[in-house]
Amino acid sequence: MIKWDYDRQEILADGIVHGLGVIGGLVGVITLLVLAAPTVGAWELTSVAIYACGLLAVLVISAVYNLWPVSPVKWVLRRFDHSAIYLLIAGTYTPFITQMRNEVAAVVLLVGIWAGSIAGMTLKLCLPGRFDRLAILLYLLIGWSGVMAYEAVLGALSGSTLWLLAAGGVLYTAGVVFHVWESLRFQNAIWHAFVLGAAACHYGAVLDCMVLTRG
Repeated sequence: MIKWDYDRQEILADGIVHGLGVIGGLVGVITLLVLAAPTVGAWELTSVAIYACGLLAVLVISAVYNLWPVSPVKWVLRRFDHSAIYLLIAGTYTPFITQMRNEVAAVVLLVGIWAGSIAGMTLKLCLPGRFDRLAILLYLLIGWSGVMAYEAVLGALSGSTLWLLAAGGVLYTAGVVFHVWESLRFQNAIWHAFVLGAAACHYGAVLDCMVLTRG
C-alpha cells in the first residue's frame, strides 16, 4: 500500500486543480484540432492528434487516480497515472519533431524518445511502487533529451515556440521539488498546479507552432 494521508482540504484543493485541468484540456484540444486541421498536412495533424491524446490521457487519468478513495483500485490506477506521464512527454515531442529539417536527426530523436517512454511505461505498469526515484529521473532525462538536438530544433521552431517549450520544461522540473516534498501541506495540489502550468505552456507551444506562426 502507498502512503496517502491527505486531509479533506488538501483533496478539495487538488480536485479543483484537476477539474480545471480536465475542462481546460478538453476545450484546448478541440480548439487546437479545429484550428490546425486547415493549416497542416496529414502527418503533422496526426502528430497533433497524438499529442492531444497524451494530454487528455494524463489529465483524466490523474484526476481519477488522485480523487479515487483509498482502495485496491486506487493502486491499479496509480500504475496508469504514472505511465501516462511518459505518454505525454513523447506525445508532446512528436509535433515538434515533424518540423525538423534534418530527417535523420528527427527519426533518431523520435525513436529514442518513444523507446525511452515505452520502457518507462512498462516499468510503471509491471513494477508498481518500485524504482520511483529512478522513474522521476527518467521523466526528466526524456523530457530534456531534445536539448541534445538543439541545433536541429533551433532551426525548425520559432523563438516564441522555443520560449514556451523552455518555460514548460522549467515548470515541470521546478514542480518536482513539491512532488517529493511530502511533508508540505497541499504538496499534491501544488505539484499538480505546476504540472498544469507546464502543460499550458507546452500547449501554447504546439498551438504557436502549428497555427499561429503560419498566419
